[in-house]
Amino acid sequence: MQITRIFRKIKQRLRIIKETTTIVVMLGLFTYLLGKILAVYQANLLLPKIKNLSNYELKKITWLTQKEPKTSSQKNKKLLSKQSLIEVFNKYECLKLNNSLGEVAQNCASHLENIVKERTAELEKEIAERKKIQTELEKSLSLQCATLESTADGILVVDSQGIIAGFNQKFLQMWRIPESLITSGNYTKALLLAMKQLEAPRQYLATIRELHLNPDTQIYDAIAFKDGRVFERYSQPQCIAGEIVGRVWSFRDITAHKLAEAKIRHQALHDLLTNLPNRVLFNERLDQALAQAQKTGSKLAVCFLDLDRFKTINDTLSHGIGDKLLQSVAQRLKESLRDTDTLARWGGDEFTLILPDIKDTKEVAQIQDRILAAFKPVFEIENYHLHISPSIGIAIYPKHGQDPETLIKHADAALDTVKSQGRNHYQFYHSAINSGSSELLNLENSLYSALERQEFEIYYQPQVNVTTGKITKIEALLRWHHVELGLISPDKFIPIAEETGLILPIGEWVLKTACAQTKYWQDTLGLSSLSVAVNLSARQFQQHDLVKIVSQILSETQLKPQSLELEITESIAMQNIEFNQKILSELYDLGVSISIDDFGTGYCSLSYLKNFPINCIKIDKSFIRDLSHDHHDAAITTAIIGLAHGLKLAVVAEGVETEEQRNLLQILDCELMQGYLFSHPLSAQDITALLRKTKSRRISTSFLVA
Repeated sequence: MQITRIFRKIKQRLRIIKETTTIVVMLGLFTYLLGKILAVYQANLLLPKIKNLSNYELKKITWLTQKEPKTSSQKNKKLLSKQSLIEVFNKYECLKLNNSLGEVAQNCASHLENIVKERTAELEKEIAERKKIQTELEKSLSLQCATLESTADGILVVDSQGIIAGFNQKFLQMWRIPESLITSGNYTKALLLAMKQLEAPRQYLATIRELHLNPDTQIYDAIAFKDGRVFERYSQPQCIAGEIVGRVWSFRDITAHKLAEAKIRHQALHDLLTNLPNRVLFNERLDQALAQAQKTGSKLAVCFLDLDRFKTINDTLSHGIGDKLLQSVAQRLKESLRDTDTLARWGGDEFTLILPDIKDTKEVAQIQDRILAAFKPVFEIENYHLHISPSIGIAIYPKHGQDPETLIKHADAALDTVKSQGRNHYQFYHSAINSGSSELLNLENSLYSALERQEFEIYYQPQVNVTTGKITKIEALLRWHHVELGLISPDKFIPIAEETGLILPIGEWVLKTACAQTKYWQDTLGLSSLSVAVNLSARQFQQHDLVKIVSQILSETQLKPQSLELEITESIAMQNIEFNQKILSELYDLGVSISIDDFGTGYCSLSYLKNFPINCIKIDKSFIRDLSHDHHDAAITTAIIGLAHGLKLAVVAEGVETEEQRNLLQILDCELMQGYLFSHPLSAQDITALLRKTKSRRISTSFLVA
């Protein structure tokens, strides 16, 4: 638009200069001719006067010529005739007239010359000014052209007749149109070439027609190309003196910007690890699916899926292995679903599913069976052969809820039921499930005030040296006496305490109470060698001030560090090896013993046994239970005992309940045992009585405490 306007201004200025020059030249010629005409006119006026001279004037001339001469020579001259005098006078007057006409002509010529010089000077000044303006216009035009070509936008100027009046090279590059085609004037062919590249050419043409009908309209939108490019399009009318003479089009390539926007939106709505929809996108799709189901009267299912024992794998083998396992799980789940189904990662090891357009629960069950079957093959992750199973809770619309929140809540409740019933299965929601969920919620609420209400109690179970028959150690076990629900199993409330963080104040209370009780037994019963074992949860062990807390409690209770043993599981030991090694070393330097509980059930390397300052390992009761009739359990138990002895570690067999188990363990050189064969966990009062009885004599199987 600017280029066309500048060219038109230059043409107008040049036309004005030409017209001005012509006028000045014509004016000079007109002035010259006018002077000539005036001179002739004056001559014609004077000639009659010369011819009609009066007698007086002739006599005056005669008298002048007949005056007496002063000298004799003058007297001798003959007198001039009257005719001669008239001729002389005529000649004199003519000469005088000619002189007058010459002066007039000379004055006219001089005046004309002055006018011509003045006009010429003015014209030269005007021409110089015009040249200066033209130079400035050319500079401006050059700058405009350079600016137009250096811009990142493609520019196209079309006049009111649809003829291309201007463009820059960027426009040709963006639209991939040969310049020769544009300059040839075949605009229809150029337009067709451009249209072939667009995703919606008809819509583009419709926009052009609309602008043709409404030429004063401005537009600002985006157009998409078949190859994925996206242009931002802006168009406005071109006006001169208030009249629309054409239209200017501006195109900007925003493909990279759109891709960046799409990437940001994708990342905002998808899980970065599995590339599955995240919770936000899942909720959006669930809203859409419910709206469609309400419209068509169809059913849909919402599923909550959780991976069984994933935390153990993740904590034991590292988060990197856990992440790769999650990616493999996501792939298998996608392969088990229909194209119309939605799979999302809810968080951690939890996944959610939307199954739209289902006929009945049988169809949903078939999909769940495919999912369970997909998990049966082993997952091979970096030379690890991992087995993992899913637990799935299902809620059906509209039977189990008609809004997203209710369906998700009921599917989650059904999932909790599957977990409590052994995992690796699926469960449809039913009304009875809510009662169990309500119970867990009540437990959580009650747990916050249980410590203040002094509802916790520590039970103690002895460890016995079967060779000497003496109780060498007491394990402290937490129990909760709920004011309404009675005695609650640790399997129910310990996970809640871990999740809420209440395990920290509760664990500190257990440690202080157990240490104080052990010091009491040492002093009152004279059992100076008696020690106590206290379990530490993962959250407790990860406290940065754990060593300080233990040291402070030992100082307050005056219990020697050698009388305290802290138990951790294999999975806890392998969560953060460097940090754990530091904490264990500090506890070892403090004089506290460390034992590994549930040994043999973890996934870790045995190298930690030589790198960590460990004093004892406890064989898990799962190996002791079938020791007498399962050769595999016997082989594992034998290997663990041999490994402990080889590393000069104490070894304790947990869950000993029969004489046969005790005898086999004794044959395998396991002296320290713990289980119902010797005593159930007892209150502090009952265990005090037991210690008094066993102080002076060996404990035997006849001394069982029910």
